[in-house]
Amino acid sequence: MKKILSILLAASVLTMPLAMTTEANAAPPNQQVVIKKDVVKKKVVIRKGGWVTGRRLSASDRHRAADIDYRRYNLSVPPRGFHWVRIKDSFLLVGSTSGLISKVLNAR
Repeated sequence: MKKILSILLAASVLTMPLAMTTEANAAPPNQQVVIKKDVVKKKVVIRKGGWVTGRRLSASDRHRAADIDYRRYNLSVPPRGFHWVRIKDSFLLVGSTSGLISKVLNAR
């Protein structure tokens, strides 16, 4: 008798959480169910033409850049591996292979 009673008690203790979860998840028959959704919007960063030393020129910027003769604009002689380019009203000293900006001068 003791064994049967202890087995029934253990079974009721173990099945109680299962019964509670099914009751909690069931919606009342005549009520609407509200579902929350989190919407994540994509952030777009727009750069406003400020050239910064140490930044790398993108491929589109390299296509827009025009190689210039540094003597014509009274610019310093570029060191080995660098060249001067002009994008709009800015002169940039750029590494030939890396594309890193070493110096920025604004045109007048």
